[in-house]
Amino acid sequence: MATYVVRFMKNVLGEYGRQSEVCQGTLEIDAADENEATERAKARFCKEQALHDWSLHADRIHVRPADFPS
Repeated sequence: MATYVVRFMKNVLGEYGRQSEVCQGTLEIDAADENEATERAKARFCKEQALHDWSLHADRIHVRPADFPS
């Protein structure tokens, strides 16, 4: 299994009405691939935030392999 960093991102209006991207949460997930990491992260995010649907707090999800030094 590989480790992935999954970030839940939300668009918000910032200072002077400009749109800004804010990270609502970051999780490290062990999974076989990016799709599995995404699904595991969604479930964990909902559990930790006491949500029924992750999209209540985020607009999109970014998934990337973790870059741990060897």
